[in-house]
Amino acid sequence: MEAGNNKLSTYRLVYTSLTICLVLLGTVLFRIPVPMTQGYVHLGDAMIYIGILLLGRRSAAAAAGLGSALADILGGYAFWAPWSLIIKFAMAYICGLLIDRTHQAHTQTEGHSGRRETALLVLSMTAGGAVMCAGYFIAESIMYSSMALAAVSVPWNIAQFMTGIVIALAARPLCRHISLS
Repeated sequence: MEAGNNKLSTYRLVYTSLTICLVLLGTVLFRIPVPMTQGYVHLGDAMIYIGILLLGRRSAAAAAGLGSALADILGGYAFWAPWSLIIKFAMAYICGLLIDRTHQAHTQTEGHSGRRETALLVLSMTAGGAVMCAGYFIAESIMYSSMALAAVSVPWNIAQFMTGIVIALAARPLCRHISLS
C-alpha cells in the first residue's frame, strides 16, 4: 500500500468516526418529543446529509446507520436500534448514490451550474428522506401493529429530513473544502 493511500484511508476512517459521533450527538442532544408516537424528531438527519457531502455514499451510509443505532441505544430506545441501523444506512446510501449519478450526468452534459446542482442535491436528499419515512412507517406498523399509528409519524419524519436538508445546504460550502468523496 502506498503512503498516499494509507493517508487517505486514515482520513476516511477519522472522518467516518467523527460523522458517527455527529449523527449520534445530533440525534440525542437536539430532541423534540412527539407525544402522539412516544418518539422524537432530531437533527441527526442533518448530520447524515453532511456526512454524505463529506464522505460519499459508502462511508456516510455506515456512519448514518451506526450513529443512529448508537443514539437509540444510548438514548433509551434500544429496541429501535436494529431498525435505525438498516433504515438510516439505506437513507444515506440511496441519497449518496443519487448524488453520485446526478453529479456524473450533470458534469458530462452541462458542467457546473449552481442552481441546478443545488436542485439535484435537494432531490437526492429528498429521495433519501423518503426512504427513511417509508422505512420507519414499515417498522412502526410492525412494532405497533397499527398502520394508523405509524402514519402519525410520517409528517414529523418529513419535517425532520427537510430541516436536515436546509442545514446540510447551509454547511455545503464548508463541506466542499474538506470533502473526501
